[in-house]
Amino acid sequence: MASVRSALIIGGGVAGPVAALALRKAGIEATVCEAYPNPADGIGGALAIAPNGLAALDVVGARDAATDTALPIPRSALSFGGRLVELPRLADLPPMQIVHRADLHRALHETAAGQGIEIQHNKRLVTAEEDATGVTARFTDGSTVTADVLIGADGIHSTVRTLVDPDAPGPGYTGMLGFESVIDRRVAGEPGTMFFTFGKRAYYLYWPLPDGRTHWGANLPQDKPMSLTEARAVPTEEWLRRLHDAYGEDDPGGSLVRHIDPERLHVTGSLHIMPSVPHWHRGRLVLVGDAVHAPSNSSGQGASLAIESAVEVARCLRDLPDPQSAFAAYEARRRPRVEGIAARAGKINQAKAPGRLAKALLPVMMRVLLKTAMKPEKTFGAEQRYRMDWNEPATLVSA
Repeated sequence: MASVRSALIIGGGVAGPVAALALRKAGIEATVCEAYPNPADGIGGALAIAPNGLAALDVVGARDAATDTALPIPRSALSFGGRLVELPRLADLPPMQIVHRADLHRALHETAAGQGIEIQHNKRLVTAEEDATGVTARFTDGSTVTADVLIGADGIHSTVRTLVDPDAPGPGYTGMLGFESVIDRRVAGEPGTMFFTFGKRAYYLYWPLPDGRTHWGANLPQDKPMSLTEARAVPTEEWLRRLHDAYGEDDPGGSLVRHIDPERLHVTGSLHIMPSVPHWHRGRLVLVGDAVHAPSNSSGQGASLAIESAVEVARCLRDLPDPQSAFAAYEARRRPRVEGIAARAGKINQAKAPGRLAKALLPVMMRVLLKTAMKPEKTFGAEQRYRMDWNEPATLVSA
């Protein structure tokens, strides 16, 4: 029988509340500690939930709440060099869902709170101390919380990751800055279609909305990374000028950029990925979600993988006799999957932010990308069809 009866979760974004729901289902009491004052503070932009992420949300009973405000995307198309190619999809799976990050956070918090899970706000972790019976977390407000285990779901700039391993790598910069806006401009295309567009100078994507507006996002190449604070300190007019320089010659990119309401330009700052993290756990501490595996946004799987891992760590804690064996089993199950998806997405990033040599090879790269995209079963069938069996007991995985 498992020895873990309580868990402290650091981070209340996506993975944190899902882990708490899964732990509660496993019979383990969970408390979530979130640094921000409320679920939407400092959060913005849209994210995708893939079919496998929807399946994992089903396990904890959060799918309907998480997708209540989402937009299904049953179709997609790739545009480059004047060509527009509709991409096939795995027709027997539900469509990807696009949801505003703040809406998703709020829905997951409300679902967790509705099941009696305690969520504490304004709790920014400083350190954690272990002994033979548990782990005590200390916060900037001077308070402490003690539990049997501590789960780090505190994002790509994770504090828990440095406690697990002071020498752990930090997030890597993709060479791109992120921007989004909802634009009062109708474009050609049926609502529910996402267009992945490789423009003359930079990549962007957009999808028509049912109300006639367009949701637009850009991955603007830039050599130097910028923190969110730095990026938002730049005057909006300067960003609009740079976006016009990058996309002004594209169709419909140029028209969309010219019609951005400055008040609606959302700056997300540098886009990051997590390189391979050598140590996912130590003692009574373990990492989930972006804190340990954050593929680039090219994967379309960041949130879904975080949701899966949050459920898997709870299953392992439910079935294995001690934290060390549970965390080892969790890592063995998750690492090959998340690192394989990250590798696939990394190849796409080379086309989104090409260097000098890659620019010369871009036509070849695009043909390869298109060829793989036209074979969805081979390219991402295993990713999207993945389902974990909650009722199957977790066991140790041989090295």
